[in-house]
Amino acid sequence: MSENDCLRSELKSRCGRPGPGRDLAITRCNYGNGRRRQFNNFKTQNPGRRANTPTTLTAFQMEPSQAAGAAVPVQITVLRGRNLKGTKGESCLTFIRAEFNGVVLGDSQKLEASADQGVEYNFPCSFECAEGSNTLDDLAHKPVVLTLYETLPKEKKQKDEKTLVLGQAIVGLLPLLQGQNTFSITAPLQAAPGSPGDGGVLEGSDKPSLDVAICVPEALLSEAQLADSNLLKVAVEAAYSVPEAWATTGPPFNYVAAMQVPLTAEREQLLAFSGGALKPGGEREPVPRPKKWPVGPSLTPGAQYIPGALIEGQPIEGENGELTGLEDRDFRVEAESIQKRVIWDTERCCFLEGGALGRLAKRIADCRFWPVEIMRAQVNTGKAVKAGKDRGGEDDAQLSFHGVAYVDMAPLLYPGVKRIRGAYQILPFYEADLLAKTKRQGSVLRDSLRQTGASGKVRVPSSLGSPHLKGAPSKILKDDKGAKEASKKASAERVAQKPQVSDSVAEVDVGVPLNTEGQMYAEARTYIVIEIALDRPLVPKRLPEELAKRVAELIPPRPPLPRRPAGAERAVRDFHGQVANVTGLLLDQYHELFGAATARGELPLDVCAQEERKTRLLGELNYSGKYFAFKEQMKHSVVRIVREKMLRTEAFAEPEELQAFLSQLYIFLVDEMHVSLNKSQSKDVQDTEPQPYLDSAQLRHFAREAQMNEDFQLAAQYYQERLAQDRSAPAHWFDYGTFCMLTGEHAKAEECFHQAVAIDQRHLSSLLLCGILAEMGTRFGDAETFFEDATCVDPSSVVAWTLFGLFYEGQENAIQAEMAFLEANKQLKVRFQGPVTSVPQMGDRRGSEPQEGAAAGEAQEPAGSSLSTERHQSTEAEGDEESVASVSDRAGAATAGGGAEPEPEPPAALKPLQSRPGPPATIYMETAHFLLENNALQMAQRALAQELLCPDGGPSSCYHLALARLHLQRAEYDQAEGSLKTALQDSFENPDAWALSGHVHYLTGGLDAARQCYERTLDFTKDASEMHPVYLRLGNIYLQEQQFGKAKLTYLRACKKSPSCLSWLGLGTACYRLGELTEAEDALTEANTLNNANPEVWGYLSLVCLQTGRRLEAEQAYKYAVKLNLQKGTLLQEIHQLQQRVGFGNPSF
Repeated sequence: MSENDCLRSELKSRCGRPGPGRDLAITRCNYGNGRRRQFNNFKTQNPGRRANTPTTLTAFQMEPSQAAGAAVPVQITVLRGRNLKGTKGESCLTFIRAEFNGVVLGDSQKLEASADQGVEYNFPCSFECAEGSNTLDDLAHKPVVLTLYETLPKEKKQKDEKTLVLGQAIVGLLPLLQGQNTFSITAPLQAAPGSPGDGGVLEGSDKPSLDVAICVPEALLSEAQLADSNLLKVAVEAAYSVPEAWATTGPPFNYVAAMQVPLTAEREQLLAFSGGALKPGGEREPVPRPKKWPVGPSLTPGAQYIPGALIEGQPIEGENGELTGLEDRDFRVEAESIQKRVIWDTERCCFLEGGALGRLAKRIADCRFWPVEIMRAQVNTGKAVKAGKDRGGEDDAQLSFHGVAYVDMAPLLYPGVKRIRGAYQILPFYEADLLAKTKRQGSVLRDSLRQTGASGKVRVPSSLGSPHLKGAPSKILKDDKGAKEASKKASAERVAQKPQVSDSVAEVDVGVPLNTEGQMYAEARTYIVIEIALDRPLVPKRLPEELAKRVAELIPPRPPLPRRPAGAERAVRDFHGQVANVTGLLLDQYHELFGAATARGELPLDVCAQEERKTRLLGELNYSGKYFAFKEQMKHSVVRIVREKMLRTEAFAEPEELQAFLSQLYIFLVDEMHVSLNKSQSKDVQDTEPQPYLDSAQLRHFAREAQMNEDFQLAAQYYQERLAQDRSAPAHWFDYGTFCMLTGEHAKAEECFHQAVAIDQRHLSSLLLCGILAEMGTRFGDAETFFEDATCVDPSSVVAWTLFGLFYEGQENAIQAEMAFLEANKQLKVRFQGPVTSVPQMGDRRGSEPQEGAAAGEAQEPAGSSLSTERHQSTEAEGDEESVASVSDRAGAATAGGGAEPEPEPPAALKPLQSRPGPPATIYMETAHFLLENNALQMAQRALAQELLCPDGGPSSCYHLALARLHLQRAEYDQAEGSLKTALQDSFENPDAWALSGHVHYLTGGLDAARQCYERTLDFTKDASEMHPVYLRLGNIYLQEQQFGKAKLTYLRACKKSPSCLSWLGLGTACYRLGELTEAEDALTEANTLNNANPEVWGYLSLVCLQTGRRLEAEQAYKYAVKLNLQKGTLLQEIHQLQQRVGFGNPSF
């Protein structure tokens, strides 16, 4: 059994509930009447015991909630001491004195201690935890102090015994506030100065220690109270870059930091951190370093540290406070290594009940900045204090170097956040500034000084040891009078700690005196490092599993797709293929032998002749070795059927079993051979389903092209055809949903996004659009779930966090919105610090299917690529363009080969935003690009509005460009033109701005201005983000202006980079007008291949056939043009005139 197990078993035996059969008898006594307490028939006098209201044993049987307000005894039992050594040898006469909250709980018996055997003290003592004294908050930050004394032998003529402090052990009581009612601990004994253990380095089992057991009859907190309460820890570490006026030499000073926190729903308490030590600079403070108890000096140096509590180092960029920018880092490094500083390293733990937690959250929501006051006070002598008293307390409230730091507590209201730490600048204290920033009046330090009446000194909790205990040999106190006075004094100090609001704080003086000393903080840029932590976050964060479950409830996942053919099915398919292959070879051999006779009709069909031909064929196969080759070719597929279909992998034990299996296998192979022959030799049965001529990327490209031309019916047809090819791809549903967003069919769009999420519950873009549509439908709970789940799917997504913040901004939840925006900025900063040259608009969709790409027409060339340097400078100067035939051949080969060309681009959700010179894009601009790309215009407008308020944003050229794009998608052409003019003033060489300007002029009928803008776009060395509409519209303008040569070159570029039906049609039209009929026919044939339902293509094909004299083809092309309702009147009129001239091509002739 381990040492801790022994302690637990002994603890259970000693700390059981009092009953008739127990040796432990606990009786309540009134110490005011001089009674005593008994523990195991061992009487110990407790002269410093506080007077408490008598209670009965019935409190032990009550639940914690029922015993609220009743005193609960906390029993401390010192079980034994280990490795204890005295001053004059291995054995010594020792006893232990227990203290808590400045009150002596009792002394143990004097027992002989031996370093080898230890000593069994079995010393019980207790105190009562009540609402008036020894509260739950006292248990949170005050430890039990166990001081080990050695009784020295009497010398000659010595009346009283002398004692020597050997060391102190500290026992924290936090486990009692965390639901435990019993626990044990082996507390190391910290050696006192001058004791035998001082200066020695002992580790492990050689180190002196005390075994201590703590128990209470029942848990101090019920389950409900434990769930509602929390622990708040405030750690004041150090103040750096202090004023130069502070000197390490001269009279001693007391450096104090103080702040107020809620104690209950009605009251607040003052947290005062005194005892700061001014240290010279020269080196950084070590990390990690231990934190100190907030209860004053101790008798031993090691006893002032909290076990297990360390100050950890943290990067400056990861802090929550001020001075975290790049410009502040050099200053902080210098201040924390070279300049003087004041060190506290003190942590105060506060117990907060449910009401205090609610008040804390409300106070933070009402005012995010909380003041931490700092002052320096000279340590006064008794004479100085007396002089101060003679003045009647006029100078009691005069504070030296009175400053204040404003701690931003708002991050504690972020979901899941339970710790903040940072550096906060100290500013001179002015009540007007305090009221403006924190909505508070008065100084807590000044009020505390007025209450205590001691100038320059703030009352703080008492020391670890009692005031009368010294490290040097002293007498043991035996009289009760001194102890009672000490108890009264300690009680008075505790009462004085309670902060009260002064009645005069509401009065504001007209003439505010200048805080000269406090101004030194601002001049020196002094800052203080503070850490505030909670045991549990104020706002719990939903787990990713919970969010995923909630999303699955809103959008049930689609059942898994059917499995691909199993091994047995693949084996049968392989056998069918081999049978078809061998059958073809046999037919070839048969035709080689009897083909000529069959062609002449000389082949007899009687049975004897057939048998003769069969014998001859088999003989030829055997003679040539082909029969053996066919058997070997079939063998592998038959073996697979045996193993994977028949599931036979072991040898047969019996011949009968083998024969039965061979019969079964023969029947199966013959049946499958017939199935294969029927498929391969029948004209009605197709071997496999024909593959679609157009792949998913091309269909998406054509749909976006039709969408650009506002042919929404054709665009919807392409999107639906894409879904028909593969309904299990979430990207297909997402793209169709974004198209429905453009057409205003929000219900259909939401259904599409739901389908995408049902297929893939981690599809990031669909989750975001589901959240946007849920917010538009006022289903705010669902919207929050979608946005929050998106941040869990990809925590590095800037767009997801920004949309989460915009949602909270719309809900007027400023703190949650701030949290989301800070995280988005953090992720954006991480991205730009990496080696990536392009800024992806969305993070990787982890766990989702690979997204389908778009056609190369929408692909964006990265800046600085080899292609971008070969830009068209002048259309007239370019004479080495490829011919139509070469471009057509390459496009046809790519289409026939499954769409390997053009190279697909990432979908809109992952489309990279091309990096531009200058500062990185803001989170709002990146989000606006994503929203505009996916037609969420309402949310895009909100993102652009936030861009105007962003310190790093504002009305930049990127902002005006995005705003123009928003107006253009809303068909607000005048506003779009105004925004583009502003954008071009700031960024005259932006090809996107010129391209959008051309679109605005083109849609409003200004073809000449549109042509100039498009030509300017092509002149830049960098492409615009979308070049395909530029090529198509510029080529159309050239056709209307009858500049057919320029039109041909422009359309050639479009066909080379992003071929489509319209690009080939434009090229064919230009070639026809130039009289290049062969090239025109090639181009029109390519256009007809990509879309055979375009009546204009059939119309021009009819013209080409009429010009070349092909009567039948001209008539067929004309029929199709009329059937598909050719609407272009000029083209139809031209066809009729040419038909009249040549005399054919119209069925009515």
